[in-house]
Amino acid sequence: MESPTPVIVAIDGPSGTGKSSTSKAVAAQLGLSYLDTGAQYRAITWWMVSNGIDIDDPAAIGAAAGKPEIVSGTDPQGPTITVDGVDVAGPIRTQEVTSKVSAVSAVSDVRARITELQRTIAASAENGIVVEGRDIGTTVLPDADLKIFLTASPEARAARRSGELKGSDVHSTREALIKRDAADSSRKTSPLAKAGDAVEVDTTELTLAQVIECVVTLVEEKRAGK
Repeated sequence: MESPTPVIVAIDGPSGTGKSSTSKAVAAQLGLSYLDTGAQYRAITWWMVSNGIDIDDPAAIGAAAGKPEIVSGTDPQGPTITVDGVDVAGPIRTQEVTSKVSAVSAVSDVRARITELQRTIAASAENGIVVEGRDIGTTVLPDADLKIFLTASPEARAARRSGELKGSDVHSTREALIKRDAADSSRKTSPLAKAGDAVEVDTTELTLAQVIECVVTLVEEKRAGK
């Protein structure tokens, strides 16, 4: 049996739309690699915080952007991320990192560094890859074979995110998501935006299984047509 045609899939969208769960499941089901680009931005943010870089000083952040060595494992069944050889999968999900990641991500030197890393990983994925983030279809991989933009109402996203962050308040989670959207959409470098040729999938009324099925179908159709 010949191996399927490699396909590069870009999945973008704001927090709480099901990007990570969907991307991992689709990659696992179709035998593709998987890259969580948000984890890379969280990793560099964690490094900045851990090394005492002033998060309110873009010049200081930019000057340090090339220092940490960030390595992403692309197995969808068990994606990994290390900084300077340290496993940071847990530490990068803390509230402290979450509250600072938009500021660090907005610095153009940081985006240039991480974008280069992402393109290198995508180019070396022999069987193809699912890359998820906020600017994959528009900036990182504008020539991706398939671009998908996941959306959902702020209420649905807050409810999901609160479920993930056990015991968190849905209202405050919703406010935080809206604030994050505004920061990500209005930044000068690579804002969160839907690519002109992206397929939009509104996940508000869909179960995770339905979203996965929808995306798998889109990828299989694209593969068949290549």
